[in-house]
Amino acid sequence: MKVYPVAIIITLFGSVLLAGTPPGGGKGAPGFDKLKSLVGVWEGKDKEGNPVTVSYKLVSAGTSLMETMDMAEHKESMVTMYHVDGDKLMLTHYCSVGNQPRMRAERIGDKDSNIAFSFIDGTNISSAADARMHKLVLTFVDNDHLTHEWTMRKDGKDTPPVTFQLQRVKG
Repeated sequence: MKVYPVAIIITLFGSVLLAGTPPGGGKGAPGFDKLKSLVGVWEGKDKEGNPVTVSYKLVSAGTSLMETMDMAEHKESMVTMYHVDGDKLMLTHYCSVGNQPRMRAERIGDKDSNIAFSFIDGTNISSAADARMHKLVLTFVDNDHLTHEWTMRKDGKDTPPVTFQLQRVKG
C-alpha cells in the first residue's frame, strides 16, 4: 500500500517538470542567450540629450525577455518582448504610436555581436502606409555597452534610424 503515495509523488513531480519545459526541449534560437545577458538596467541619452532608461527582465520561466524603455517625451514606457519561435528569434514591440509590430531576427553577427530584426507583420496596422517600427539592430559593444538602432517606416519609406547608446547600470 505504501507504493501508491510514492507513485503519486513521482507522477506529480514529473508532470511539473514536463509542464515547465519549453517546446522543443528547451532548444533556443541563435542570439537568445545573448539577449538574456542584458538582464538589468541600462541608461543612455537620445540624440537631443534626453535621458533614456531601458530595463530587461526574464519572464515566463525564462522563455521571454521583457524590455521596458522609458524616454523623456513619453508618459508611459514602451515594451518589447523577445522570444523564441521554433528556431527563430522574434520580438513584438508595443509601440507608443499604438501598434504592435512583430519582427524576426534576420541576421546575427559573429559571436552574437549584433542582432538585426526585420518587420514581418503586426496588429493595429491597417495599411503599408501606416507608421510602424520596421527594423531594430542591437549591437553588443561589450558586456556593459549596447546600441539600439530603431528604424520606422512611414508612407512606405524608412525614416532615418534613431540610435540609443546605452551603458549598463552597476550596483
